[in-house]
Amino acid sequence: MSVALTELLLRPLADAFMQVGVFVALMIAPFGWARCRWGHRLDAALERRRAAAPLVAAALTMPPGCGGAIVVMAAYGRGAVSFGSAIAALVATMGDASWVLLAHDPWLTVQLKALLLVVGACTGWLVDAVGIAPRRRVPAASAGRPAPRPAAPRVPVLPRPTFALHDVGVLPVLLWLAIGGGATVSLPVTFQLLDPAALYLVLGVIGASVAIVVFARGGCKLADDDEGSAGETSFAAVLRHGGHEVAFVTVWVAVAYVAWALVTHLTGFDGSTLPVLGLAGVVVGALIGLVPGCAVQIVFVGMFAAGGMPLATLVANTISQDGDALLPLLALEHRSALVATVLTTIPALVVGLAFLVLT
Repeated sequence: MSVALTELLLRPLADAFMQVGVFVALMIAPFGWARCRWGHRLDAALERRRAAAPLVAAALTMPPGCGGAIVVMAAYGRGAVSFGSAIAALVATMGDASWVLLAHDPWLTVQLKALLLVVGACTGWLVDAVGIAPRRRVPAASAGRPAPRPAAPRVPVLPRPTFALHDVGVLPVLLWLAIGGGATVSLPVTFQLLDPAALYLVLGVIGASVAIVVFARGGCKLADDDEGSAGETSFAAVLRHGGHEVAFVTVWVAVAYVAWALVTHLTGFDGSTLPVLGLAGVVVGALIGLVPGCAVQIVFVGMFAAGGMPLATLVANTISQDGDALLPLLALEHRSALVATVLTTIPALVVGLAFLVLT
């Protein structure tokens, strides 16, 4: 019984934290700092260079997470960029699922990011060239009045070099301490310099447990679901929000790992027959991408990391998914959001089928 409990629950929890959560945390801090320190330059370029906006919009989503895509959705909501630019960002983003893939296979992640940049920019330009532009909401107060000229981009307040520890929060601090302890063991284990041992299991389960508490105490909310969280202005805010993002990713990866362990244990199915699904797999991957938010997509990429699906299916899902960026767009322009999430499935099916044929 204890062996089954370890293999079906404790080991997947430990792997989710040590193999994914720790690596996500080690990348979130520098990416978050760079974003709040220099990200405003790309944001301003997005509105200044409208002809190249789809390419800039796609480039904004290259860092892991949903922040860049959310910035583009906010710019589209205030009429600063075209619908094609919004489509480019939604096609190019991998959302928080990119953290999982980056921890599993960094080189594959870089290759997919390059593919998404090209597909996203080309799709955005095509949408603008064809003239697809859903009817926008017109605020009652501005009906019959000429549209105001867009204001010049605000110069953000640069982050302060110092921060108070209490600004981060007790639970995120505990999670970062668990991450520090986990990193000392996870790195040599992942790179096969050390065999997994009891310490790996204990630290992993403790870290996963803290992540679950942080996730639950945060109301089980999405990590990057608004414009404010996409533009933090202090390192304390980066660490606080980063802690919640690590918890969010870890919890959903743990769900994927535990579910896959149970399926394998109960049915003996190891995913080796999934590549023969071919066309069906690509279609399923693209359709799952229609689901807004990052949770389902994280589980999907976690299944790929566990060997549960072919690359063509992952590519179709990666292009189709919109991450958390679709949620603020639904609030700003629900008609545009519905059209956008359907449009992003078209390049997903085309490129996914191309991978299916070529690989």
